[in-house]
Amino acid sequence: MHPAPSVIIFTVLSGAGFGYLAFLGLGLSLDTGFTAFWQFTLAFSMTVGGLISSTFHLGNPQRALLAFTQWRTSWLSREAWAAVATLLVAGFYAIGVIFFATRFVLLGWLVAAMCIATVFVTSMIYAQMATVPRWNTVLTPIYFTAAALTAGAILSGQGAAAILLLLVLTLIQLACWLRGDRRFAERGHSIASATGLGTPGRIRLFEAPHSGSNYLLKEFGFQVARRHAMKLKVICIVALGVIPVLLIFLGGGIVSLILAFAFHLVGICVSRWLFFAEAEHVVQLYYGNAPAPLGT
Repeated sequence: MHPAPSVIIFTVLSGAGFGYLAFLGLGLSLDTGFTAFWQFTLAFSMTVGGLISSTFHLGNPQRALLAFTQWRTSWLSREAWAAVATLLVAGFYAIGVIFFATRFVLLGWLVAAMCIATVFVTSMIYAQMATVPRWNTVLTPIYFTAAALTAGAILSGQGAAAILLLLVLTLIQLACWLRGDRRFAERGHSIASATGLGTPGRIRLFEAPHSGSNYLLKEFGFQVARRHAMKLKVICIVALGVIPVLLIFLGGGIVSLILAFAFHLVGICVSRWLFFAEAEHVVQLYYGNAPAPLGT
């Protein structure tokens, strides 16, 4: 599928923001007063900035508010409601910490739970899509949740937890790639099954459905070359996990944490780009594209 920058920014920043808010809600590395103000400002900026960027992927961004009306059937709509509710509750929690130097423990735990739930709902936008076998797996919500919590652990200065989560996230990422490469073939999708013609012989495309481009080709027709994908995966693992673990393990205070998060952010952006670029939508079978997991 076409890796739209707005969606990458949305999932990366909002995930990191909610992950950081979850750790602040648990009271980990949370100060009061002016310091807490900047902590919550960073968390809210990433979260809100990511959510705003998602509207740029809409054909008509002015209609973004209509997403709130479809909560009964749409995970996207549920994500919008969950995000707003979480930010409101987190706002009340932040007021107590910043202006009254009081951390309401139960409210903080509720914030943490709502943050994790919101990330899960975001992941279900993609995990529920049976038409994209690579995403339609339990690993997708696990991957999104682990990525959010890892960013939160780094930003909140939880060294031991950050190292553990970085290692776990790296393993989850490798599992997503290995599992994802087999998903399309395991589902048995082919031109024969897509057209309903069965297998009386070799089914092939006689003529293109239309002469020009369209939304389906633009949005769902992206392919990344295998050699490029492998290079990007190496970069992803090194930036997402290896370098941050080394920086945190060797110590160095706030500078090491900032560098660790910077490298991790680069790695997770590459990871999320591949998440979209490698995803094959079954609609491409109608255009004669082979169900290969990667381009050649």
